Amino acid sequence: MSSRPPLRLEGPTSTPTRISSAEPASVSDGSGAPKVVAEGVPSWVRPDPQADDGRRPVAWLHIVAPPSFSDPARARSWCACGYERTAIGRPGVLQLVQNHNQHRTVCPLLSQDDRRNAA
Repeated sequence: MSSRPPLRLEGPTSTPTRISSAEPASVSDGSGAPKVVAEGVPSWVRPDPQADDGRRPVAWLHIVAPPSFSDPARARSWCACGYERTAIGRPGVLQLVQNHNQHRTVCPLLSQDDRRNAA
């Protein structure tokens, strides 16, 4: 039986003989301006598109209009302040929409006067 030579294990890489500086490379087009990054990549930071602007949903209106005429329309209006109303049937839903809009003008969480005073 023949013996195989031992496998060569990877070892540390050789150290460079010269020290390179961290200076940008010169541009070959002759403009003298250093190239910051690869072409097509912006060299500035864009604003975060998902930045939080502080707005939060407070009042909701959910209307269900069934496809068949035999089922009545339904709606629900609720707010974070505790306001909650429901309605069944077209006339009731239309009235609920008006009440929902009216509540948005007087709700303490949505009041424009409170916002002005806070600012």
